[in-house]
Amino acid sequence: MPTPRFKNIAVKIGSNVLTRRDGTLDVTRMSALVDQIAELHSAGMRVVIVSSGAVAAGRSELRGIQGLDSVSSRQLYSAVGQAKLINRYYDLFSGRGLACGQVLTTKENFATRRHYLNQKHCMEVMLDNDVIPVVNENDTVSMTELMFTDNDELSGLLATMMGCEALVILSNVDGVYTGDPTCHDSRLIPVIGSGFDASGMISENRSSLGRGGMATKYRTATKLASEGVAVIIANGKREGVLTSLMGLGPEVPHTLFSPSATPVTGVKKWIAHSEDFAKGAVRVNRGAAEALLSPVGTSLLMVGVDAVEGDFEKDDIVQVIDPEGNVIAWGRAGLDSVHARAAIGGRGSRPLIHCDYLYIDSSVRSPFLP
Repeated sequence: MPTPRFKNIAVKIGSNVLTRRDGTLDVTRMSALVDQIAELHSAGMRVVIVSSGAVAAGRSELRGIQGLDSVSSRQLYSAVGQAKLINRYYDLFSGRGLACGQVLTTKENFATRRHYLNQKHCMEVMLDNDVIPVVNENDTVSMTELMFTDNDELSGLLATMMGCEALVILSNVDGVYTGDPTCHDSRLIPVIGSGFDASGMISENRSSLGRGGMATKYRTATKLASEGVAVIIANGKREGVLTSLMGLGPEVPHTLFSPSATPVTGVKKWIAHSEDFAKGAVRVNRGAAEALLSPVGTSLLMVGVDAVEGDFEKDDIVQVIDPEGNVIAWGRAGLDSVHARAAIGGRGSRPLIHCDYLYIDSSVRSPFLP
């Protein structure tokens, strides 16, 4: 058997891949994907699944219900659909001699380093014991303002958390196109590197089954690629798509986001995906902004801080804002907000954010870039 391209991957399976046009689960497609994941497992690969389809599965079981608001309907359908979805996965994997386990999470579970590492440990134990994690957002308890944009965002978080070499996003299109995929003059983009910006070619259209679209896939993919994780977007309805992408079958059309040659550390990956959990902000002067954005890793010293906003504790995530109002970084605060305000402009004090706990946004368009 050929050697797989990667040893450790996350696979996000979209709603449009797992459901038929009438909204019911496409068990034939699920079975085909499980077959391929079982083959990858037998080749020595570790696979984490991020699976959509729960709300659609629940809706197909509870037809005719009316009068519910969007939050209530999502909670109801997901409560029923999660049971149906994981039972189907359990039966399919069991038929191939494998075990799978359900992991339901929320965005809040990624807010603190302790909760983040607890989830990581849970899934590492599963993988070490040949149990395949099937992950989804717990829509029954997620608050609207704290929900993931979609499972693309969740899959990105999990791929970085689990130290995956690659994230495969399975959709109902072959990848990123130069325009609307339905237009005859649009062309598939096979590789997107760090110097190529395709964001202007992507529409914000979303499917009726999922919350996301190609725009969110693109944002997730570019962010992960900058952190050293390869991202592949491909059509989950193509036969043998997963085994082919891993080099175990004939090549299929796809878009590869080339990973950065300088991957970031695990803690910086967590910080990079924690912008929604920032408890405060620090505004820095021109000299500090230029130093932070330089190629040399630099800590944020209090002498470079002009203002401290919000109330935060030591080790909370805070934003770093340049003099023009651009958010240029996120970091884990080494001081609480009270002590930080007292030390503004001071020299010789400990860093407000040490460079080991500071993530610079590579997409920033600051005028202070060197």
